[in-house]
Amino acid sequence: MKTMIKSITLLFAAITISVSAIAQDAKKPASPAATATGKVKGATITIAYSSPSVKGRKIWGGLEAYDKVWRAGANEATTFETDKDIMVQGKALAAGKYSFFLIPKESGTWTAIFNKEPKQWGAYKYEESKDALRVDVKVVPLKATQETLVYKITKSGFTMNWDKISVPVAIK
Repeated sequence: MKTMIKSITLLFAAITISVSAIAQDAKKPASPAATATGKVKGATITIAYSSPSVKGRKIWGGLEAYDKVWRAGANEATTFETDKDIMVQGKALAAGKYSFFLIPKESGTWTAIFNKEPKQWGAYKYEESKDALRVDVKVVPLKATQETLVYKITKSGFTMNWDKISVPVAIK
């Protein structure tokens, strides 16, 4: 009888642990993967990124430092892909896949970077020598807080919106 009770207790413990592990896996990731795709001036643009949330934190000048290259999302570096040559903020960018970085600045004019090395974890191994293009962009304040980072393709380019900032990048 003691052996049977012991076996039932062990079985119950194993089931409880398994259910807990499955429930942990089912939780939504802190920064889920997302993709924005659309057409701009005849080019198909695809931006793949991970979308962090504000969660009451100070984002600009806090979590994300000013004057430092940032992966423009979470986890792996954000990627930007175009199937045609385009003009970004008036400068040429060849068709291809790039990692996309931003340098946030307190002044309101940020630097957008298209780097030739698309597969990077964050900005830890970022190399300026591999930049295909750097352009300045003027950020726009948002009327309401954007809790989760989101990219949107528009008819004139794309935006990255997060916290109280929108970063519009013009494409022609």
